[in-house]
Amino acid sequence: MRVAVIGGGVVGLSTTLGLVGLGADVTCYERGDPMGERSAGETRIFRLAHAYPDMVDLAARARRAFTGWSERAGVPMIEDVGTVVSGAGTDEWVAAMAAAGAGHEVVEAGSPLLRLPTDRFAGPALVDPAGGVIRVDRVTAFLTAAVGNRVRRAHVYGIEETGDRVTVSADGGPEHVDAVVLCAGAGTSPLAATAGIYTPPALEHHVRFSFPVRPGAPGPLQCWITKDEPSTYQHTSQHTPHPGTWTVGAQVAGPAVAWEAGPEAAERASREVVTDYVARHLPAIEPRVVGRLYCTHNPDLGDGFRFVRRGRVLAVYGENLFKFAPLLGTMIARAVADGTTPTEAGDR
Repeated sequence: MRVAVIGGGVVGLSTTLGLVGLGADVTCYERGDPMGERSAGETRIFRLAHAYPDMVDLAARARRAFTGWSERAGVPMIEDVGTVVSGAGTDEWVAAMAAAGAGHEVVEAGSPLLRLPTDRFAGPALVDPAGGVIRVDRVTAFLTAAVGNRVRRAHVYGIEETGDRVTVSADGGPEHVDAVVLCAGAGTSPLAATAGIYTPPALEHHVRFSFPVRPGAPGPLQCWITKDEPSTYQHTSQHTPHPGTWTVGAQVAGPAVAWEAGPEAAERASREVVTDYVARHLPAIEPRVVGRLYCTHNPDLGDGFRFVRRGRVLAVYGENLFKFAPLLGTMIARAVADGTTPTEAGDR
């Protein structure tokens, strides 16, 4: 079976690896460097904690798959520091963890189970001991080595199904394949449209910033997700990308991060909001930016993944997909082999 995977991010490479394991003849198309766009950066947060029990279960399955990758690579893919969730709606996440049978603790601010850069938040907080920091550099090294020369450096500009084949139009000439998996991040919507598939097209800018950790902070700091923070940020995601540094990404409200605003204006607005948040709420962090990571975000999608199939083309899209990547690769590969559509999961 000849398969084209369009998009060389973590989901595309994971799917390529899954298809190789099933014996498919697979080519992964990527216009830039593999893992160079939405999958770029040093680290991501891993968590079992979600608002729905099925999502908790899927994250647990992904955690086991990451362990399998770690064993194959000989290095841990996730640093086990734990993840904390606090703020409005935390009780719903606690209920989901309990319903899924996932280990967790519910604590108040000041608990010895918390290792955060502040105690200035309203409890209670959910402690997810299976959470931690995904080492993107290790994942990238493992996946690129595992898929080898199956990545084709080319821009894909069209997909057309004709009879029992699919034509992938790309730099260097077209390729005729038996099936296509489309997981091109920000490029998914326009490419899906060429195959008669609709996926949500809205985009906005998102920037995460890194700050120095002041001496004496408790360590190792846990990953931290805050919900419904006041004023111009609704929630934040925070973690340690490497020792001595703390990364904060905030959901900035309003037109400042709209696609039409442009990346530079969005970065200025986000930097102001995030630096103000650090100065006001994180006494253990110095409010001085020492690093940044830009990416795109779809404001119309919740946390999770979705699938749309039309004939021999399967489109995959969603938000915060990195933590599910090894599971998604297996799910998608099997769906391609069977001609089926996987079950979607995410915020309702």
